[in-house]
Amino acid sequence: MTTQSAEPSAAGTPEQAAPPGKFASKAPARAAAGTIAVATAAAVAGLVLLVAAGETLDRTVLIPPLAASAALVFGAPALPLSQPRSVIGGQLLSALTGFVVLAVGGSSMWAAGIAGGLALGVMMTARTPHSPAAATAVIVVLAEPARLPFLLLLLLGTVLLVLVGLLAGRSGRTAPYPAYWW
Repeated sequence: MTTQSAEPSAAGTPEQAAPPGKFASKAPARAAAGTIAVATAAAVAGLVLLVAAGETLDRTVLIPPLAASAALVFGAPALPLSQPRSVIGGQLLSALTGFVVLAVGGSSMWAAGIAGGLALGVMMTARTPHSPAAATAVIVVLAEPARLPFLLLLLLGTVLLVLVGLLAGRSGRTAPYPAYWW
């Protein structure tokens, strides 16, 4: 068996290359410790900011799909799914899709499943793919929130996450964010 030397990973830190074999991982190399620290701190800050905004407004701003949005914005800032167009547009379009399905089919698990699936088609058509947003359509159908307040709070939440992503992207420890706005 030969020893392989440490090579820099995509994140710029040396990683020990896996020995060849049937169980060698094909997963990307682990990000540098500084990148992980900034992404984690930004995710915590962004989500706590949503909680603070919700407390101030006496409304819920931290809906579960926004935690998944934060994971994309801070953990994978270069992906198309993480860009402001997709985060904000995908979330809002999916919520609107949920409201349409709710109006036509009512609130049920069946309607929620349809809304989640239709949200994907709407996002793809609008070129705003954001996988966590499909869950937003499901939540709209099942929770039946008041339309305008929910949309405004969702807009606030997504904009706040994008702004924290912008700050994290300026740290020099993560990929610059956003890669594009529109």
